[in-house]
Amino acid sequence: MTEDPVTRRLPSLTGLRFFATTLVFACHIAVITQFIGGSLGTFVASAFPLAGPYGVGFFFVLSGFVLTWTARESDRTTSFWRRRVVKIYPSHLVTFALAAVLTVVAGRATGLLDWVTNPLLLHAWVPSLNTSTSFNGVSWSLSCELFFYLAFPLLLPLLDRIPVNRLWWTMAALAVLIAGAAVIAQFLVNDQPRLTIIADGSLSFGQIWFVYFFPPVRALEFVVGMTLARIVLAGRWPRIGLLPAAGIAVAGYGFVLTAPYLFATGGLASLWFVPLIAAAATADLRNRPSPLRHRAMVRLGELSFAFYLVHWMVVIAGAQVIGAETTFGPLGSTAAVAALFGVALALAWALHQGVEMPMVRRFGRHRPAVEADRLELTPDLVSGPTSAVRRSRRTVRSGTPRR
Repeated sequence: MTEDPVTRRLPSLTGLRFFATTLVFACHIAVITQFIGGSLGTFVASAFPLAGPYGVGFFFVLSGFVLTWTARESDRTTSFWRRRVVKIYPSHLVTFALAAVLTVVAGRATGLLDWVTNPLLLHAWVPSLNTSTSFNGVSWSLSCELFFYLAFPLLLPLLDRIPVNRLWWTMAALAVLIAGAAVIAQFLVNDQPRLTIIADGSLSFGQIWFVYFFPPVRALEFVVGMTLARIVLAGRWPRIGLLPAAGIAVAGYGFVLTAPYLFATGGLASLWFVPLIAAAATADLRNRPSPLRHRAMVRLGELSFAFYLVHWMVVIAGAQVIGAETTFGPLGSTAAVAALFGVALALAWALHQGVEMPMVRRFGRHRPAVEADRLELTPDLVSGPTSAVRRSRRTVRSGTPRR
């Protein structure tokens, strides 16, 4: 890899976002509805209940990768935080308000803690199933993302100090820490009272929360993404094509379906996406063929954040209107799922065009340079330097740039 910084777009990672979001949608179709009947319904119910956690882990790793890839020395911490807050909060608040209305209309029980922590994106810190998944059930992951963003200006300088020849050791250490979190949850966190609606009923929500919801534990995946970006930028990633990397990700889901629950829904599962993220970035960096770079895939990837925020409410509302236990044949179930997907996509487009992009254009730009963090959450494609890591120039800091 050249030593001179080169500007290169990474549209394949934008396209890849759509597949991850679709995994989350498929999971919620499988666990919330029974629309798909017969043997196909049995297959969907057994194959996709953990697809959602698998997709969420992908986004956590991707966040760390993209923010490290696009970090610039001249960026100020306050500017970085402003762009991140502007990106996630307006869309979150709009979907929170809609979810709150649906919650009240449906008569679902809520508490004062839910109403306080959810709008502030603090609800994932609360070890309560009702609070962590209150209102818009998927927004807990934004609570984790907000923590990642706040920590990033502190984490990046530390990562920058790690010599290139020790980056793989750093990745290995992170994998050990992630596995250690699952071990702690399994053996040291109180397993009472048991939560019968998740896994096989042998775990408490406290155990699940520690591995799946708790932001500092999920931040390990974010740091995996940061470390991966440095490895790729330094030219230390092995030549693994997109197809083999995709095969590894598919095989990883096989691990998810067979591993003990606490080892399948958190960071260990997310590690299977590492080769795919690196391969997609490398394909764009070296201008290799990539179907993920297709214009339609990129456009769908641009809508993925908004789709993620609205699809839960669409599936919940659809199940209530149609009947959560209503079962259709192959044609009817295909039509029902396609209709819910279409409604969610239409609402995602409206949220993206009406809230997300206007706020980003008005308050979320990095001046005078073109905003560098567009890939990870904003709809445009990203560009970033390809070798500045070696000179430890990629630091988000408050104050003046390093001389």
